Amino acid sequence: MLMRSSEIQPEYDLQACVEMMRGGSKSFFAASKLLPSRMRAAAIALYAFCRVADDLVDNGESSELALQELKYRIDLIYKGRPQSMVEDQALALLVHQYELPRTMLDALIDGFEWDANGKRYETIEDLHGYGARVAGTVGALMCWMMGPKNETTLARACELGVAMQLTNIARDVGEDARNGRLYLPLAWMREEGIDPDAWLKQPHFSEAIQKVIARLLNEADQLYKKATDGIAQLPRDCRSAILAARLIYAEIGHQLRRDGYDSINHRTVVSKARKLALVGQSQIQATWIKSSATPSEPLEAIKYLVGDCQKSERPLPYLPDGFPNRTVGQRIDWMFEMFERIESQRKGIGFH
Repeated sequence: MLMRSSEIQPEYDLQACVEMMRGGSKSFFAASKLLPSRMRAAAIALYAFCRVADDLVDNGESSELALQELKYRIDLIYKGRPQSMVEDQALALLVHQYELPRTMLDALIDGFEWDANGKRYETIEDLHGYGARVAGTVGALMCWMMGPKNETTLARACELGVAMQLTNIARDVGEDARNGRLYLPLAWMREEGIDPDAWLKQPHFSEAIQKVIARLLNEADQLYKKATDGIAQLPRDCRSAILAARLIYAEIGHQLRRDGYDSINHRTVVSKARKLALVGQSQIQATWIKSSATPSEPLEAIKYLVGDCQKSERPLPYLPDGFPNRTVGQRIDWMFEMFERIESQRKGIGFH
């Protein structure tokens, strides 16, 4: 049964989203701290909705009903009548304040649906389509909120998300297989003499599967290089955070290579010391990073996403009870101040 909308308590909503991120993704929460304060609350609110939506589809009794509910909830958000769940209320603020293109959120739900249906991917281009939906959309939405809305920069942001998803897939081959899931391009597996169905029944490491994983990491590396152009187009105070995320995720692939590409028998991790070093590196690189004079062609799988953003459905006005009746700019500032107060209270510093 779908829940009815109710009054929002803005401070509670943001605090709940902070706790949701802290408990669900320490890496993402830590990375969010590199963002300027004006973007931090937005990143956390977006993450909270994505995480809850993913969990709802993965862990619910019926993925079909969960998907129907998510689509209904997004409908209400864009009608200015979000349901009472904290993640919906927080996302509604972002949708209203930044006029987030609905195309991206609809595509994200499509990606969840592909997962729920156990979809497999014959070619790398097919896998690009999956990565664009479950990760590229989030990258593009973050870019949109930071400011750039041109197709070239949105494409680079989307491709960064795809690169990260390919890295995740390469790292989690064994874990996914033990859960009955296979994301590697089936055509690549067959080229190496691997029968995908037989391998999934008895997943094991071999020279053949090593070559497939290596090929996937090389594909991700090409997209990481393209993403650098997009990072250079972001506001200066946002570049180091996104560059740090790019460097850390790419390092997962580098470490997997050092591990002999064996993601079947163990999960590759990047040490805390190495992550800190990469964060420091990102601070330096962000000061001189530049984009190429000639933008590269975007992945075919993301063209419809970035192309539809400018003509995507715009949200109806949304101003919840308890939220200051100010200009849009003032309300955005208020939300960020609220987030800073939550963080200060958590640390026992107080906020006066």
